[in-house]
Order: sequence, then structure tokens, then C-alpha cells
Amino acid sequence: MYTHEDLAALQAQSLKMQGFIRRQTFSPEHEKTLRRFSSWEVSELIFKINQSTFRGRFAADPDLPGGEVEEDGRQRWFSLTEINELRRKMKINRTSLMPKRPAGKRAIRAAISNFKGGAGKSTVALHMAHAAALDGYRVLVVDFDPQATLTHSMGLHDVSEELTVWGIIARDLVHETDRMNAAPRAAESGAALPQRRLPASVRDLGLGDLRVTDFIRPTAWPTIDIVPSCANAAFVEFASAQYRHLNPDWSFFAAVSRYLDALSNDAYDIILFDCPPAIGYQSMNAVFAADVLYIPSGPGYWEYDSTTSFIGQLAEALEDLSQGFDGTFPAGKMRLPKAFIDMRFLMTRYEPGNELHRAMYEAFCKVFGDTVCKEPIEMTRAVEQSGRFLSSVYEIDYRTMTRETWRRARASFDRAYAEFRSCMLAAWDKMEDEQ
Repeated sequence: MYTHEDLAALQAQSLKMQGFIRRQTFSPEHEKTLRRFSSWEVSELIFKINQSTFRGRFAADPDLPGGEVEEDGRQRWFSLTEINELRRKMKINRTSLMPKRPAGKRAIRAAISNFKGGAGKSTVALHMAHAAALDGYRVLVVDFDPQATLTHSMGLHDVSEELTVWGIIARDLVHETDRMNAAPRAAESGAALPQRRLPASVRDLGLGDLRVTDFIRPTAWPTIDIVPSCANAAFVEFASAQYRHLNPDWSFFAAVSRYLDALSNDAYDIILFDCPPAIGYQSMNAVFAADVLYIPSGPGYWEYDSTTSFIGQLAEALEDLSQGFDGTFPAGKMRLPKAFIDMRFLMTRYEPGNELHRAMYEAFCKVFGDTVCKEPIEMTRAVEQSGRFLSSVYEIDYRTMTRETWRRARASFDRAYAEFRSCMLAAWDKMEDEQ
């Protein structure tokens, strides 16, 4: 027989192992640090220029950050901060190296979501965030998944549940309830509208007093921040159901959207959501806040079957909420029915030499048409190794394996990111200015 005490003991034992793994994976201080990037990577893979042009810029401008030089003087190694300074100061053929970003518009938001566990949601979110940061964008990632894989991969482990998406949702309940209670209290009939009361157990959490920035944590990447998650945030589904009962008029699914609307338009360029493998209060907040829906899926039949179920149940949930809550919300910019600017299906763990994988990709294209990404993410040894060490391919030093193995893995994610970026830029163009 196993009781809750046995489960707690097993968790404590596992937490000790997590500490050991962090000591093996991260720096001696148990903190994740971002490696430096070689001049070869910066020139050819990040700036997309040849090395001789890159070296020529240094010879012509001694004020450029020089990075760290190897003892033999053959290679320079740059931090991401130095890379971004180079990006701001250098021009190639009179063309800026700064990434495209429409002026006056808020960050573009993409939710990475599906039912299936193991479909690669966290892997995709991690790699797209890192690729965008290397591309010069400022990124905010929001971890909606209580498994917290993305949070751990970003190097965060000591996370308070109050400062996760659950805290954002509870904070929104307080703010929305107060807003409703402060509204004019006389109905057309002359009767007073009821006051919505929240119990002390909710009020005393103090979440209503938190600032927007209190939920955001820095990461090892200087241009990536995160709203983290943790295992204790798993009870958000139970808590949110209770919160709805306390205030039935509360549009619970718009909580994160309202939270993000409070950020300044130029705080970030791209906001990525890593969603849990279920349709619930957290995932619905993610899809309602998203401009673009990215749906990763593995190349097997069961993944295809799960993806089909996911979009069907998501459609039903969105329809039900559209009928239950009418029109535009006074305290937010969301409209119903919910509409995504774009939607894409992305195949992951793809092996181009596998006949079954090719057949499943063709099936996806036949069913979902142009919404299927043309660049699936390939499964390589470097991808497997990066997952074991809580890192992306971009974080792995190519000197730890053959350069060709590393380049093949990075090339797959580079192609997938280039398609992702094109999708985001097109969605940005279609986004209304007032948003």
C-alpha cells in the first residue's frame, strides 16, 4: 500500500537527484550560465556574413566590442550582450543588422500547444526563444505547464507558486471583482446590482497588490525573461474552478491576456507560451492571449490522432466560451469569438530517412494544407543530447561533438525558426494598431 506519505518521500528523494543533476549540468554555483559564441558562429550563423567581412569590420572600427581572444589569436568569443552591441553598431552594405520590428505595435504572442505529452512543446518553445534571442529579439516566455520543463531548462528551480500563472489568474480575479463592484450599482429596473465578495483566503494572499513585473524573472540569456512555473502550481485548475464559483461573471480565460496588455508595447518583441498537455484553465488562458497558435506533433499515428482530438476539443471550448461571454470585455482588448491571426502545425522528432515519418508528414499536409510547417524539426543525436542536459542546441558548445553533427541539429532548428519568424512578421503586419 502506498499513501501520500510514500509519495512525499519519493519526491524528496527525487529532489536530491535533481540537485545532483544541476551540479553536473550548470556552473559550480548551481546556476545556469550562457556560453560565449565564436566569431565563426557570430559571422556565419547569426549575422549571415562571411568571416573575412566580419574581421574587416574589426580592423576598421576599434570601438567595436572585441570579445575574448583565444591564446593563439585565431578565434574570438563573444557574449550575447556583445553580439547585440555589434548588431546595433555594424552595418553590412549599409543595411542594419537589427531584426525587423513594426513600430508602435505590442509584442507578437504565440502559444505552443497540444494534448500529447512528448510532442515537443517545451523543446520547440525553448529553441524558438533562444533562436529569436540570437536573432536580436527581446523575448518573454510564459510557462503554463506545472511540469515546469521550460522553467527548469531556463535555469530556474526555486519558484514560488504565487508568482506563476496561477498567481496571475488569482490577481486578475481580485482586480476584476473590484472593478465590477466599483461600477454603477443601479440597474435599469432601479434594483441594486449584487456585490461580489471574495473570501479572506483569496484576499489575504496579497496577489492583488503585486505589480506586473513581480511575476517576471530574468534568465541566463540577457534578452529572455520568463514567467516561470513550478509543480505546486498544478492546483491552478482546482483553484480556478473555485474562483469561477466566487464570481460567475469573471472572464477567467482573459486573465493572462489582460496581464500582458498591461506591459508596455516595447517591453518585448516576442512572447511565447509553453502550454500543458490538456485543455484547462491555464491552456485556455494561453490560447485566448495568443495571436498565433503553433501545434507541434510527433510523426506517429497516435500523435496525429491526439492532434485531431486536440483541435476538435479546442474548437468546442472556444465556441462554448464565445456563447457564454458576449462581445468585448471592458477591462481588456480581447474580442469574441476568439480568432487567431495564424495557425501552424509543426512536425517534431522527424527522421527524413524514415518511410513512416514521410508518410505521416504527407498525411498532415493533405489534411491540414498550408497550415503545416514546411520545415519539420529533425531528430538528431545533438537534439537528444541537448534534452538530457536541459539545454537547447544553441547552448551546446559545438566543440563537445563533431561540428557536422552539431551543425545538422542547429540547421534543422534554424530552418524551423526562419519559418516561425516569417509567420510572426506576417501576423505582426495583420495585427491591429490599437492592440
